[in-house]
Amino acid sequence: MIAVRYHEATKHHFNRFARSLGYLDWATQPDPFRRYAGASLHHLPRVSPGSRHPERVDPGAMPTVDVPYDSLFEPHPAPHPIDEQSIGEFLRCSMGLSAWKQHGSSRWALRVNPSSGNLHPTEAWIVHDGSVCHYAPKEHALEERCVFQSPVARTLKVRATGDHFLVALTSIIWREAWKYGERAFRYCQHDVGHAIGALRFAAALLGWRLHLLPEWSDTQIAALLGLDREQDFDDAEREEPECIAVVRRNPGSGIRDPRVHEDPEVLVAAARNGSWFGHANRLSTNHVEWPIIDEISKATRYPGLESRTFEPRTFEPRPFGSRILDPLPKARQIVLQRRSALSFDPRGVLRSETLLAMLDRLRPSSTPWDAIHWPPHVHLVLFIHRVHDLTPGIYAYVRDPAVFNEWKSAMRQEFMWEAVHARTGEATNLFLLVPIDARRIANRVSCDQDIAEDGFFGLAMIARFERPLREHGDWFYRRLFWECGLIGQLLYLEAEAAGARATGIGCYYDDPVHELLGLSGHEWQSLYHFSMGLPIEDTRLTTEPGYEWERSGERS
Repeated sequence: MIAVRYHEATKHHFNRFARSLGYLDWATQPDPFRRYAGASLHHLPRVSPGSRHPERVDPGAMPTVDVPYDSLFEPHPAPHPIDEQSIGEFLRCSMGLSAWKQHGSSRWALRVNPSSGNLHPTEAWIVHDGSVCHYAPKEHALEERCVFQSPVARTLKVRATGDHFLVALTSIIWREAWKYGERAFRYCQHDVGHAIGALRFAAALLGWRLHLLPEWSDTQIAALLGLDREQDFDDAEREEPECIAVVRRNPGSGIRDPRVHEDPEVLVAAARNGSWFGHANRLSTNHVEWPIIDEISKATRYPGLESRTFEPRTFEPRPFGSRILDPLPKARQIVLQRRSALSFDPRGVLRSETLLAMLDRLRPSSTPWDAIHWPPHVHLVLFIHRVHDLTPGIYAYVRDPAVFNEWKSAMRQEFMWEAVHARTGEATNLFLLVPIDARRIANRVSCDQDIAEDGFFGLAMIARFERPLREHGDWFYRRLFWECGLIGQLLYLEAEAAGARATGIGCYYDDPVHELLGLSGHEWQSLYHFSMGLPIEDTRLTTEPGYEWERSGERS
């Protein structure tokens, strides 16, 4: 399998890293913002947080949408209408800018959705109201790339009736390859998973549902978004199609338009016959070619499904544990304040009940797991350092109890597998494997990074790897990383809600992790590392709001 071969070739080892340029060529650093020159730019309505005087606000502004953080995981009683204002809020709280940072003469943007190295290969697209639009996050605007011709456009508008729209994601792989070389394809897929999570939580903020559409092939997504239009790219970096999802006001709206969902060719035909505008900007003056990335991109493109084989998941809320969050944080605030930690204070301690409540949300029983349609393939090995009432050591967290025996038999026979219970006596799916000071171990296997050692805990995401690739094909390789990104996005928000901070760790020594756990072959592979702790802020940096209209005081 090409995916297994690529994965093996891009592993980090103690004596060598995966192939990359070996240095940063600043002269060819990619532009972080893709634009389509010549496409109409439609600025989205602005939100003015905390305004008590609507008459003093920009007339294009809308009231801030906010709900308690925990309500993101519960059914929403009053979904917001789908219109230009709410779509703007949806994008602002998922793919928009969260802040601008500055140190000396250097100034750079942060985004709501995290990205390896803050390089942001992921682009977002909206299909709604008879047009295909690219989201420009710097301007918080939609670039109208395609307008469907009548009568198709009128038909789609009537059938949609404002109850749903489509959102798609693409990757500009060069943005990651510029820094990370051959391993960059992995990181692009992590970022897609984070973006799916960010979109799902933004939808929940507005009371909407979002789920991926498996009927759509990557070829059809490319045609719908115009990614296959050679004349619109010239020498610009291409975008790789990743996924497309439907966003609906609620699961009971009855919107099951076969022209949109079961038969993608209706929209593809509308796009091919539509009026197209704009040419992609070139992001770098020069490029380094990585043939192995071209090979894995082609091999993992999704062929789509000929018929519908699943229904979107619906979950009943299942309360668990005690979060002890005081005051109760607001969801929008948590979403927008998310940052990737750069270092941790090693004196920080997390409550065990808070950790157990976080882990419980990783079980596929609530948001964001209704966004995807496959069962859990990724489970966790935790290096617990400083969690109150938990013995320091190496733990396993099983997201699907059905794989417990399979995973246990694949690991070292001497592991204890001692069950951890909540204070209520409820089972938690967390198991102590070996009591040990695992700080240096976590540091070493995570490319010798202190941030894996200094937090409350670090973890490795271990995926059932070879079997789903054999069953589905190489295309499922991407989805294993998406699942990791979804886990990471949830943990990012959980950390912020608990007054802490987290960070994804893409650099780790692959096979030493497997050797530590006793895993052999390719049945199980480590795909992503993560850490959470009490952040140390870099006081040398100044911070400004993501958008000028959100400024509410002095610079920090």
